Amino acid sequence: MQSYYVFVSSWMTKMESILSKEQRVDKFAEDLSNRCNVFIQGFLYAYSLSTIIKTTMNLYMSMQKPMTKTSVKALCRLVELLKAIEHMFYRRSMVVADSVTHIAQHLQYQALHTISVAKKRVISDKKYSEQRLDVLSALVLAENTLHGPSTKQRRLIVSLALSVGTQMKTFKDEELLPLQLVLKKLDLISELIEIRAQCDCCFLYWHRAVFPIYLDDVYENAVDSARLHYMFSALRDCVPAMMHARHLESYEALLECYDKEIMEVLNEHLLDKLCKEIEKDLRLSVHTHLKLDDRNPFRVGMKDLAHFFFLNPIRFFNRFIDIKAYVTHYLDKTFYNLTTVALHDWATYSEMRNLATQRYGLSMTEAHLPSQTLEQGLDVLEIMRNIHVFVSRYLYNLNNQVNFTYQFLRKKFYIFSQFMYDEHIKSRLIKDIRFFREVKDQNDHKYPFERADKFNRGIRKLGITPDGQSYLDQFRQLISQIGNAMGYVRMIRSGGLHCCSSAIRFVPDLEDIVNFEELVKEEGLSEETQKAARQLDSVLSDLTRNFAEGTEYFKMLVDVFAPEFRSPKNMHLRNFYIIVPPLTLNFVEHSISCKEKLNKKNKSGAAFTDDGFAMGVAYILKLLDQYQEFDSLHWFQSVREKYVKEIRAVAKQQNVQSTNQDEKLLQTMNLTHKRLEVCLQEFELLYFSLSSARIFFRADKTAAEENQEKKEKEEQLTEAAFGMGEFQAGFEGCG
Repeated sequence: MQSYYVFVSSWMTKMESILSKEQRVDKFAEDLSNRCNVFIQGFLYAYSLSTIIKTTMNLYMSMQKPMTKTSVKALCRLVELLKAIEHMFYRRSMVVADSVTHIAQHLQYQALHTISVAKKRVISDKKYSEQRLDVLSALVLAENTLHGPSTKQRRLIVSLALSVGTQMKTFKDEELLPLQLVLKKLDLISELIEIRAQCDCCFLYWHRAVFPIYLDDVYENAVDSARLHYMFSALRDCVPAMMHARHLESYEALLECYDKEIMEVLNEHLLDKLCKEIEKDLRLSVHTHLKLDDRNPFRVGMKDLAHFFFLNPIRFFNRFIDIKAYVTHYLDKTFYNLTTVALHDWATYSEMRNLATQRYGLSMTEAHLPSQTLEQGLDVLEIMRNIHVFVSRYLYNLNNQVNFTYQFLRKKFYIFSQFMYDEHIKSRLIKDIRFFREVKDQNDHKYPFERADKFNRGIRKLGITPDGQSYLDQFRQLISQIGNAMGYVRMIRSGGLHCCSSAIRFVPDLEDIVNFEELVKEEGLSEETQKAARQLDSVLSDLTRNFAEGTEYFKMLVDVFAPEFRSPKNMHLRNFYIIVPPLTLNFVEHSISCKEKLNKKNKSGAAFTDDGFAMGVAYILKLLDQYQEFDSLHWFQSVREKYVKEIRAVAKQQNVQSTNQDEKLLQTMNLTHKRLEVCLQEFELLYFSLSSARIFFRADKTAAEENQEKKEKEEQLTEAAFGMGEFQAGFEGCG
C-alpha cells in the first residue's frame, strides 16, 4: 500500500504537470510520447490495484479468514488510490480526450514507418514465391488498415495480418519488438475509456463490513479527511449493479436498504462522534477555570477536527452530506434546548457559539432567547427599587453602555443645593469667579491650575470624615451617583431599544405601515383571517410606539429639573461651573488611587472606570445652562499646558543629571516624570468622557438656542396648518 501510495501520488503529479503545459510545435512528437506513457502508466496502476484489492478481499472471504485492522485500513487506502486515478482522468477528461486522437495517430505513424521498411525489404528480394507473396499481401493489408481510425476491428485485423507478415524474418529483431510495443500502446490508448471499468468498485457491496473500521480510522486521522470523497465514490459504484437485481419486485427497496445502512454507519462511526467531541471541546474550553481534566496537548495529544469542516459536501444517492452543516445543526439544537431548560446559562452557551465560530468556522444561529437570569443574579427591578444603594457602588462605563430615578435625583439635588448654599463654599466660589474675571485677560482666558489645586487642598481645613474624606470628596461622590443614575437609565433604554429593534427589523418602513385589517376586509377574507390581521396591526402598533417613545429620557430628566435649577431663588447654584476645576482635580486623584489598587493584593476600592462623574457634571451643567461659562474657563487647556510644561522641565533635568550619574536623583526624576504623565493621561480621559457625555444632553446648544429652535419648529407647524386651511378653503370653493 505504501509503495502504491508513492507511485500513484507521483503519477498524479506528473499528469497534472504534463497536461497543464502548453504543447509546443517544435516538440509535439516528444510531448505526445510523454502523454501516452503517462496515460498508459495510470491505466496499468488502476489494473494492478483493482486486481490486488479483489484478489485479497475475495481470498479472505473464501477462506473465512478474519482481516486484521491494519489489513482493512491498507485495502481501503488502495480503494481510495484506485478512485483517485479515476477522478484524475475524469477531472482532466477534456484534455485527455483531445490528446488521445493525436497519440493514436502518432502511434499509427510509427507502426506504418516500421511496416514500410519491412515491405521494401520484401519487395527488393527478387525471389518471388507464394509464401513471400502472402507475407507481402499481409503487410499491405496492415498498412491499409492502419490508415484509418483505430477501431477494435481494425486493430484485430492488423494483429492477424502481422502474425502472417512477420514470418520469413521480414522484420529484424530490433524492429519487431518496438513494433509490438507500439501496437500494444495503441490498444491501451484506444481503449482508455475502459479506465472506468478498471476502477469500478462494485465488489465493495460484498465487503461492507470494512466500512465502520475505515470511518474510525478517518476520525482518528482527521488531517487527511478529504479521502472520504473517494470512499463514497467507490460505494456509489455498487448502485448500477444493484439496479439489475431480479430477486426483488423492485430494486428500489434494495437501494433504500443499502442507503439506510451506509448512513447509519456514517452517523454512528463519524458524524455523531464528531458532534460529541466538538461539544466536549467547547465546554471544556469555556470552563477552563474549573480545571476539569488535563488538556495539555503535549501530554494528552491533540487532534484537529477542524479539517472535517473544510470538506466540500459529499454526494451519495440523492443527497449531499455536509459535515459542517450537520455539526452546526447539532450544536444549534443542543445549545437552544439546554438554554431553554436553564436560562441562567445563556451567557455560557453564547460564549460557546462564539468559540465554535472562531475555532472551527461554524456559522452558528442566534438562539433569540431572553438574555437575562430568572432566579439567579441581580434583578433589574430590584436594582430600581434600591437605586440609592446601587449608584453608590456601581461604576458606569460610558463606552459600554423612570420614575424611581426622578425620585432619587430629587433627593440628591436637595443635598447638592445644600452644599452649594453653604457659606464657606459659596463665598469661596464667588471669590474665585471674581478672581478669574480679573486675571483672565492676563492669563489668556484660562483658569489657573494653581487656583483649582488650592481650592481642592484648602477645603480639607473645613473638616474630614472618619474615613479621611473631605467635603469635596463627598460632593464628587454625589455628582458621580447622579451620573451613574443617568448612565443606568441610558443602559436600560439601550437594552430596550436593542430588543425592540431586533423585533421590528422585519418592518420595511416605520413611517408607512399599512393597515392589514382593512386590506383583509377589502379582500373579503374569513373572520379568522381578519382577527389575525387585527392582532398583527396591534403588535406592529405596539412595536412602533415602543421604538419611538421614550427615546428622549435624558431630555425629560433635563426638562423636569431645569426650570427649578435656573429659577432666581436658586441663584447660589449658578456658581457651580467654577467648582468643576477643583472637582476634576479631586476626581483624577481618586481615579489614579483606584487604578493603583488593581495591582495590590487587597483590591478593596479598586476600579478602572467611573464615567458616572463625567455624566453627572455634563447633566448638571445642562440643567444650569452653564456650558458657555464652563467652556470660557478653558480649563482642560490650562491643565494640558501645565503638565506638558512640567514634563518638559523634568525631561530637561533628566538629561542634565544623566551626565552627573546621580542614580538616586535620576530615579526620583523618573518617578516624577511617570506621575506627571499618568496625571495628564487621566485628565485627557476625563476630557474625552465629558465631551462624550455632553452629546447625550445636546450640550452643544445653549438654552437660548434650544428655545429659538423650538420656536422655529412651532412657527413651521403653524404655517403648515395655515397653508392646509387655505388649500382646503380653496378646494371647497372650487367644489
